[in-house]
Amino acid sequence: MTAEVATDRPRTTRPDVSVIVPVYNTLRYLRACLDSVLRQTIGTDRMEIVAVDDGSTDGSGRLLDRLAARHPGTLRVVHQPNSGGPAAPCNRGLELATGRHVFFLGSDDRLGPEALERLVAAADRYGSDVVLGRVVGVNGRHVFSDVFAAGNAVDVSLFDSALPWSLANTKLFRRDLVDRLGLRFPEDMPVLSDQPFTLAACYHARRVTALADYDYYHAVRRLDARNITYHSRVEQRLVSVERLFAFVEGLIPAGARRDAVLCRHVGLELANLVGDDFRRLDRATQERVHATVRGLVDRYVTDGLRDRLGIEARLRLGAVRGGDVDALLAVIDQDAERGVPATVVEAGRWHAGYPGAPAAWTDVTDVRADWLARLDTVEVSWTDGQTVTVTARSPYPRFAAEAGPVRLVAGPVAGVTRLDATDPTGRTVRTDFPVDRLLAVSAAGGRRHPVRAEVDGDRGRGGAPVRAPRLAAGRPRLLRRGTRLYGVAATVDPRSGQLVLSVVPVTVAQLVGRLRRRIAGTSRPAPTGVPSRLGAAPAASAPERAGHHAEPGPAQVGHLTAAS
Repeated sequence: MTAEVATDRPRTTRPDVSVIVPVYNTLRYLRACLDSVLRQTIGTDRMEIVAVDDGSTDGSGRLLDRLAARHPGTLRVVHQPNSGGPAAPCNRGLELATGRHVFFLGSDDRLGPEALERLVAAADRYGSDVVLGRVVGVNGRHVFSDVFAAGNAVDVSLFDSALPWSLANTKLFRRDLVDRLGLRFPEDMPVLSDQPFTLAACYHARRVTALADYDYYHAVRRLDARNITYHSRVEQRLVSVERLFAFVEGLIPAGARRDAVLCRHVGLELANLVGDDFRRLDRATQERVHATVRGLVDRYVTDGLRDRLGIEARLRLGAVRGGDVDALLAVIDQDAERGVPATVVEAGRWHAGYPGAPAAWTDVTDVRADWLARLDTVEVSWTDGQTVTVTARSPYPRFAAEAGPVRLVAGPVAGVTRLDATDPTGRTVRTDFPVDRLLAVSAAGGRRHPVRAEVDGDRGRGGAPVRAPRLAAGRPRLLRRGTRLYGVAATVDPRSGQLVLSVVPVTVAQLVGRLRRRIAGTSRPAPTGVPSRLGAAPAASAPERAGHHAEPGPAQVGHLTAAS
């Protein structure tokens, strides 16, 4: 049964845009979210807000009712029992929305003040059925932004651009397209339910337009959310991934265009299922995951698609393709515990020295530069309290001669890289990252900076994530920029094993809470392992807010120490 808050002022004209906001237990962020819509420069006479409370228990529903009473004719609120995911409230919002366009907004996210006006103007000017505006992460929230790298693009193809990596539903959709196709969110997909909707819309759209000239959408990582582990959600994720692949199969005929879209789903959703945290599953679940992934690889991964995958995904999925659970675990243990394996050269071909995977999957000859860029973190430390120094090493004996110039980058920040003079083999590099640069690019609300190595030598130009096997946890540093405090830490992505430098805003309330927990003796000791003088708390799994999907983000800041 649903309940709706009545509005007092009926509309006489059709709004240009309906903003649909599914809400579930986001009280701390909800007012800022709705304020960002109510203050849009497009004006309340041209828009409506449809908020669907999906059984919130934290007072979010009561706040919605109060705001609806203050904004009659603009904000419409519906309450319904919890559905376990965002699909049902999004569908309910679509039933009620009356605008020429619809826009979906996460209830803990925010819009830039001019977002709707700019998006609607672009849709009308270009005749676009789908318009996506640049998304920025807040509090270290990770977003895929390559589709915006080249600036504004009036026509974006689903098949030869980075659009498949930006399939969240946080876009402007022309309502005529939604109605013509009968688009709805699949309620039998506990997670990833926005991707079929967005894929179908982009596939059938007359035109998809990307706008990179403004910060349209601020995707917020919730600092108060409990992170639900990969283990507790794995069955739901398996079901959703299987249904997602079946949807793509039914939508796009086999061939290069399907491969272009599936490259994202294979390289991300499928490869994530056999990430480093696969080891934490019980044996029965491991067998289920392995069988599902193996079946999807066999059915959908063509040779051409395999060769388009990133080197990390290809090697891990190759292990699934060529062996059983124990063979996969051997590969994961190699990556997570011992680091980059040796290079095997046979008949002039280079192969990654993993056991069990088919030769076609381990052949790195054509991406030798990427293979040379695979480095393992040896240590992360502070220098003079103002510099984060990452020491990384290659196992390849001729690294210094063949890799050429090497540099490490943390997100958009390029460090100063040099060979480590203490290593006579020339296989170790040290990179200094100025903390003020990390803070400067994170000032909008925190950010995670994945660390990558880039090489440019005899084997060409290449790059790869810098992994951090066995990097020990420690305490983040507390630093100030202006009037704000940030926790700076080295973290490790739990699925990819990649080193991440995280900058997360810290509030007084968080500091007080952590101090109380320390006094109460609830702090957990840091695990032992490879020495690290910079905090390296393991990154959290993708938060899937009690059934409401979110993108992966870094760990929340743990215990903090003041920088010297």
